[in-house]
Amino acid sequence: MSEKHLSKTRFDSFPFSEAIMDGVRDAGFEYCTPIQAETLPIALDGRDVAGQAQTGTGKTAAFLLATLHLLDQEPAEMSRRPNQPRALMLAPTRELAIQIFNDAEVLAAHTGLKVRVVYGGTGYESQRKSLEEGVDILIGTPGRIIDYFKQHVFDLRAIQILVLDEADRMFDLGFIKDIRYLLRRCPPPAERQGLLFSATLSYRVTELAYEHMNNPQKIVVEAEQITADRVKETAYMVANDEKIPLLIGLMRTIENARVIVFINTKREADKVWGYLEGNGYQAAILSGDVPQKKRINLLKRFSSGEVSVLVATDVAARGLHIEGVTHVINYDLPEDAEDYVHRIGRTARAGAEGDAISFVCETYAFSLPDIEQYIGHKVPVDSVASELLADVDPASRVRIDKADRVQRRDGGGRKPRRGPSGNSGDKPQNQGDQAAAKKPRRRRRRPPKADGSAPA
Repeated sequence: MSEKHLSKTRFDSFPFSEAIMDGVRDAGFEYCTPIQAETLPIALDGRDVAGQAQTGTGKTAAFLLATLHLLDQEPAEMSRRPNQPRALMLAPTRELAIQIFNDAEVLAAHTGLKVRVVYGGTGYESQRKSLEEGVDILIGTPGRIIDYFKQHVFDLRAIQILVLDEADRMFDLGFIKDIRYLLRRCPPPAERQGLLFSATLSYRVTELAYEHMNNPQKIVVEAEQITADRVKETAYMVANDEKIPLLIGLMRTIENARVIVFINTKREADKVWGYLEGNGYQAAILSGDVPQKKRINLLKRFSSGEVSVLVATDVAARGLHIEGVTHVINYDLPEDAEDYVHRIGRTARAGAEGDAISFVCETYAFSLPDIEQYIGHKVPVDSVASELLADVDPASRVRIDKADRVQRRDGGGRKPRRGPSGNSGDKPQNQGDQAAAKKPRRRRRRPPKADGSAPA
C-alpha cells in the first residue's frame, strides 16, 4: 500500500479491544486511509454515518471495524437466540458480498463472532444450515436474505448495527424495494446504528439515509483525492475495425500484466475473448449470464495470475477488489460517465499505480465529453501509431457454440464437441423445434363457396 494513500491516523489510536487489534495486525493495517480516518471516530462514538467514497479506499474495513467494536462494547440481550444476527450488511452483488465476508473473517478472527454470508446462484442448503447453526454478523445480497427471512430461518429483531454498501448501486439494480422491506423489519433507527456508503450521495441515496437512519453524519472523500494522481489515463481515437488490432497490439507491449478489458455488450465480449484466446492470451469472461460457481472460480484464477486477462461487462465494474490489476482497457467507452470512474477504479487500488486506456471509437465517442465533464479533467488523447496495430488474422478468432459458452470462456474449459449437424453434442440445440418438426401439419379448412358447393 502506498504511503501517499494513507493518513497519519494509526489504528492503535482507537479504543479497539486486543482481539480486534489482532485482526487489524493480521490484515497488515497500521495507518488509516482517509475514509477510515474520518469514519471511525464518528462511528465508534455510536453515531450514524453516510459516507461517499469510491471502491478501493478502505471503506469496507471502516464499517467492519466499527461493527466489531459496537458488538464488543454492547453485548447482546440475554434473550437473543443464536440465529438472530446482531449485525446486517447488505451488498448489491454476490462478488462484493463475498469480498466483505473474506475481509470480515480476517478482522473478526480473534473475536469469537460468527460471520455468515448468503447470496444467490449457489449453496442454498449450505447457506441456510450455516444460519440455523448461529450467526452474529450476516452479510449478503437482498434477494437471498429476504428468501431466508420469509422462511423464518432468522429474524432481524436483534440487529444492533446495519450497513448498506454501494447504496447507489442498489438503486441501479432495482433492489431498493427489497432494501426498504428489510430496513422496516429491523429495530427503529433510534435503537440501532446505521452506516451507509455510496460512490455518490445523490438525492435518492440521501433521502434513503435520512428516512432509515438516525441523523447520519455526512462524510465525503472526493474521487479526485483517490484516483487522479495514481491512474495514468490515455485514450486512443480509433476506427471500429481497428479496435481488435489495437487491443492485440497493446497486449504485446505489456509484460507481466493483469488486465481487465471492459465491454458494453455480452456479444462483443465473446468476440474480444475469441480474438484474445486465438492470439495467445488466456482470458476469461465475467458477465451476467455466467453461473455463480464459475464466476467465483474464474475470479480466483484471475486473482492468482493463472488467467492474465479478464473480459468484463459492467457487472464487474463495482465492488470487486482484485489485487495487482495493472491495466484497465475500456474497449468500449461506457455510456454512463459514472461507470468510467468505477471501471478505472479496478486498478490503482489501495495506493498502487495503474494504467487506464480507453478506445474512443466511432460508436461510443459521444461519451467522452460527458466523462471528462464528470471527472473534471481532460483525458489525454493519442493518435494510433501504425506499429500499435497488430496484424490479426480474422481466422484466429476462437468461436464457440452457445451450449459450450460457459465451459469454454472461463479461461480454459473443454473444447466444443460438434455433432453431424454442426451443433454442439449429439442433441439438437432446440428440442422444442425438433418436436414441432415431427408434429403433422394441420390443413386449414376453407369455408364453402357462396353457392354451397365444396371448395376446390
